[in-house]
Amino acid sequence: MTTEPRPAAAPLTERQEARRRRILRASAELAGRGGFDAVQMREVAERSRVALGTLYRYFPSKVHLLVATMHDQLERMRATLRKRPPTEEDPAARVVRTLMRAFRSMQREPQLAEAMVRALTFADRSVNAEVDAVSRLTTAIVLEAMRPAGPPTPQQLSAVRVIIHTWHSALITWLAGRASIAQVRADIETVCRLIGDPGAGGPAPGGGRTEVTGR
Repeated sequence: MTTEPRPAAAPLTERQEARRRRILRASAELAGRGGFDAVQMREVAERSRVALGTLYRYFPSKVHLLVATMHDQLERMRATLRKRPPTEEDPAARVVRTLMRAFRSMQREPQLAEAMVRALTFADRSVNAEVDAVSRLTTAIVLEAMRPAGPPTPQQLSAVRVIIHTWHSALITWLAGRASIAQVRADIETVCRLIGDPGAGGPAPGGGRTEVTGR
């Protein structure tokens, strides 16, 4: 696999976008059924009704495809969150609620989650564009839950990066069977206190421990 970044792709036509969506749907279905190893490019091509060569033009490898699948799943989650956003007054509590909802969606399809996270972990420099897109989208989801007054400060963005790193790490340890759901929640609640740190954009209303119950 080459490590040279690919040039920016031209905008897709409506037909190409429909084809891309079929590919991503097939990828998610196969991963949900059998995890990372179940996603075979030839079977993805057959399921999405595209030629194998066409599939490779869209996604040069399985890792590219599964990282793009993760982006697609996050976009779906973002749409759901915008329809039913968290309502807590405390920004930290809203972020905890948002990330736990994301975690629960992963929990419902653990093999799909394992495949996407494994691809993200395996990604080399050739997948930078796809990984960066996932990172930008995850950051946007967290910021939408925080609802900062005005553009986020460098300190807030730093706090968001640490929160995302912790969420990703907690997801990996849970998938590996080394952390319980309660431990995942505790870690996320702990790191989201950074939002209330004066160095991360001012104290959160109410202070103290972030409590989130229910969905």
